[in-house]
Amino acid sequence: MKRLLIPLYFLSACSLAHAETTVLECARLVDVERGRLVENQQILIEDNRITAVGKSVTAGNDADRIQLDTCLPGLMDMHVHLSGQMSRNGYIKRFQNNAADQALLASHYANITLQAGFTTVRNLGDSYDVTVALRNAISEGVATGPRIFTAAKTIATTGGHGDPTNGFREDMMGDPGPEEGVINNADDARKAVRQRYKDGADMIKITATGGVLSLAKSGQNPQFTMEELEAVVETATDYGMTVAAHSHGTEGMKRAVQAGVTSIEHGTFMDDEVMSLMKKQGTYYVPTISAGKFVAEKAEEEDYFPPVVRPKAASVGPKIQDTFAKAYASGVTIAFGTDAGVSPHGTNALEFGYMVEGGMPEMEAIQSATVTAARLIGMEDQLGSISQGKLADIVALEGNPLEDISLLSEINFVMKDGRIYRQPQK
Repeated sequence: MKRLLIPLYFLSACSLAHAETTVLECARLVDVERGRLVENQQILIEDNRITAVGKSVTAGNDADRIQLDTCLPGLMDMHVHLSGQMSRNGYIKRFQNNAADQALLASHYANITLQAGFTTVRNLGDSYDVTVALRNAISEGVATGPRIFTAAKTIATTGGHGDPTNGFREDMMGDPGPEEGVINNADDARKAVRQRYKDGADMIKITATGGVLSLAKSGQNPQFTMEELEAVVETATDYGMTVAAHSHGTEGMKRAVQAGVTSIEHGTFMDDEVMSLMKKQGTYYVPTISAGKFVAEKAEEEDYFPPVVRPKAASVGPKIQDTFAKAYASGVTIAFGTDAGVSPHGTNALEFGYMVEGGMPEMEAIQSATVTAARLIGMEDQLGSISQGKLADIVALEGNPLEDISLLSEINFVMKDGRIYRQPQK
């Protein structure tokens, strides 16, 4: 097969600059590893790596020097859905959008996400494997967006949250199986995981309980047996993949944690027993308060959601922030995640404010989207802090986010993998 030749003008459009050597001169630097703010720091970037950090770094006369105010590691969102965004007509679009439409939307929302300062994301569910293709295109430099770790199609059970035919009329429902991400026994579970591996997924996402936005009655009921959950986790482990579990209801959450999932997503009705199990197992919690607030707000608008969805959105959405506060106070390990795609893409940083409102100090909120998130995806040796030897994912803003966390919604400099995608307006 011949190698595709990309015109130089196209490659140059993928970023604003990629100097071989760059020095970022930061008035302040958020040291997330030590939990402190350091003044007057310089960062030396050679190609795509951070090679030195300190009061003064040595660089040649040809190095690009950029003056910035407050520098932070590139932010990470551990729960997004790049291939769409919730809207009043979102449900009908499932019957209107083709795979190509989904792919173009995903590329558009990926760029918005990167411009907002999020240089790495976990995409927890798509259709047509569009985020597998997008991940590859971004890695190859032919598309612009964050570094993507994708679960491809979510794994669900028949009629469960994630069954793609929920709400269809009878002659259109069919009987989707493991290839489509729908299972009904342990063997199905193993096949579904292996299919995700074959499709190019980085990890596995399951819907351990009912959900808010699916066209099904319950948002809380457990939807996997222990045997099915154990089969998913064991097979994923064999294939070098972690498992994220969408969970609202307590029983389904408990089963998922006991089966060994890596993270609980949403966790709305998490109780003390589940929190204790999560701490014992080392399970991460990804709260997605932004999505909860968004669906609660939209539940008040008549006809925004279908009738079966509206009461779930009204009852589940408002509870997530309170659950987050209890989980944080209990000592559960929390990684930053928004469920962007439910809430609007590009507004990811609003989650920081909600976390601070829930009792988490500003520094810990930032750490949840940097060092903690890097550990969750097994990339702590490459990402998550501004440290010598790590990939050059760096963002900046004006002001001190430890004094005003809302400033994280005003990122004005974005570097990913040594390339600059956004610079302050002069």
